[in-house]
Amino acid sequence: MNCTTFMEMVENKIAVENLINITLQNRKILYKILTGTPRETLLKVPEGYRNNIWWNIAHIVVIQQRLVYKLSNLELRIDDELAEKFKKGTVPNGKATDEEIDKVKAYLFTTVEWVQEDYIKGRFKNYNEYTTSTKVILNNVEDALTFNLYHEGIHLGVILSLLKAVAKADVTL
Repeated sequence: MNCTTFMEMVENKIAVENLINITLQNRKILYKILTGTPRETLLKVPEGYRNNIWWNIAHIVVIQQRLVYKLSNLELRIDDELAEKFKKGTVPNGKATDEEIDKVKAYLFTTVEWVQEDYIKGRFKNYNEYTTSTKVILNNVEDALTFNLYHEGIHLGVILSLLKAVAKADVTL
């Protein structure tokens, strides 16, 4: 291994650690919203919206898994039913079981921990190039982790907008 390759590996590891830390901060906000918002508020789809707070939070978990694991030809680390129910193109059904909510609460953090562990173990060897709906081309897992932050930020903005629309109140994080 030459010095440039080693330095690139170190730089990638530091960059990924930063992405993981930022993702965890976002997930803490999502957890606070999920645990501090009444279920009827989580499930309400206000006029002019297509989805609800609950769908957005579960969708964030699912998309991270699809971007990172599925496109790396690895098994998703979340259950298949949840992955199907909240993937791109789905809409909320107005229901959320206690079991689903508990799973998503846990997945908010474990999915980030799993990515970190699997990245350190070198499990993300292959990646299927993917062009997102916003025309961003993902070539590797680092691109996926970076784009995932953008995706989560968009949905956090939607969630905050939904909170205001549903609760008709200012939101304090």
